[in-house]
Amino acid sequence: MSESKSDATYTMGRTQGEEERLILQSQLYDAVTRRFFREAGISSGMKVLDIGSGAGDVALTAADLVGPEGAVVGVDVNPAILETAQARAQAAGFSNVEFVAGDARTLELGNDFDAVTGRLVLMYMADPADALKQLATRLRPGGIVAFQEADFTPYRQMYHPDMPETNKLIDWAIGLFERAGAHIDMGFNLYRAFVEAGLPEPYMHCEYPVGGPESWTGYQFAANSFRSMLPLIEEFGIATAEEVDVETMAERVRQEVIAAKRPLALPPHVTAWAQLAS
Repeated sequence: MSESKSDATYTMGRTQGEEERLILQSQLYDAVTRRFFREAGISSGMKVLDIGSGAGDVALTAADLVGPEGAVVGVDVNPAILETAQARAQAAGFSNVEFVAGDARTLELGNDFDAVTGRLVLMYMADPADALKQLATRLRPGGIVAFQEADFTPYRQMYHPDMPETNKLIDWAIGLFERAGAHIDMGFNLYRAFVEAGLPEPYMHCEYPVGGPESWTGYQFAANSFRSMLPLIEEFGIATAEEVDVETMAERVRQEVIAAKRPLALPPHVTAWAQLAS
């Protein structure tokens, strides 16, 4: 992602807690990403460019799929978080992945990649279609474009009278992303972005992590997300720290799910992939 004026403000901040949230997010969404990459055709021996790598989870998933014969280059504008990504890659024994700080739209990265990937990155870009068009130039003929993005618009149909706490969280989250300038409908708009970028019409899928068990990780993930978002929530006047009360949020939501007998749905992720002509 670029930090230029025209791009959205990154809603989740740059703290150590945000790195931990990203790792927890991957535990909830990595199965989706892994199936998606396999369906798209990312496989052994490929060279992959991963955009907005953050703490490295998507890049590490790609590195596992391409194996030691392949290679992954992860790019992010935040050099500090890439230190975490590199350390995690080394700890996991991956020697086929490297991380580069900068904006993938303008960095000199070559044009010999077999695939370009990203998760939750286009939603912050001023012009996702133009970004895809630029990123596709990094690919060899027959290369794969594969992106996974959240879409918050279905949440507006999830309000329920027995879930007032969850309803507030939905309002606060959507309000924040809108105020920050992010594309809250990026998931389903992946189709338009691919087509406007001159790419083939993408194959798409949508999936929500949904949970109700008392020990489900999703409750803590929701609280961690609001901990990362809280500075901007307060800055934009959406809610106060006392109203959000991050420290008790996970338990409050868990108790609401138990009382309402209605599971909590986390943000839906939409996947889209297409292959360039050979």
